[in-house]
Amino acid sequence: MIRVLIIEDEIIIGRYLEGQLVENFPCETRVAVSAGEAREAMAEWLPHLLLCDINLQEDQTGIDLVNELRKRYAFEVIYITSYQTKGIIEAAAASQAANYIIKPVDDAQLFAGVQLVMSRIMAGEHTGRTLLQADRLFTGTELQILRLIREKKTTREIGNILHLSPYTIKNHRHAICRKLELRDENNALLKWVAQGFPPTA
Repeated sequence: MIRVLIIEDEIIIGRYLEGQLVENFPCETRVAVSAGEAREAMAEWLPHLLLCDINLQEDQTGIDLVNELRKRYAFEVIYITSYQTKGIIEAAAASQAANYIIKPVDDAQLFAGVQLVMSRIMAGEHTGRTLLQADRLFTGTELQILRLIREKKTTREIGNILHLSPYTIKNHRHAICRKLELRDENNALLKWVAQGFPPTA
């Protein structure tokens, strides 16, 4: 079941969105009327999808909140807002928004905007989870090795760059694979890195 968090400071609009989602999609919903409530829901519930207003009547905008949450969680986001300026839309796009729906929203517009994103969520397993906290899981040397693997360096090249023997690099690779519960082979680790190891983790 897809979990959808609606972040909307106007509770009437939030309940309308919630009703439309429950009626049209196989999902569970929650409504958060503030950034604080949204943070709590993210930690407790790990939603797959956020429907987020941009103007939250707080110091922080919806886009600011999404950028903050992306550091810890994997999710899709659809902005539902009355803002139509180029700058706001560009900022929303930069936050990796899946869609942008302009208020006032009608039933058909909401269904179309959400359906496309729901289909993507159901097809994958990349949302509704916390992100790997790489700096807590790996040692400094392991992080350096992961970054070099991402650059497609060989074991020998990594050893030369870090002034370590190839044997030591292989031991580090083995330790990394154990932590990630991957098969201890180069391709498995390379595939994991290619799927989203953060460049500045």
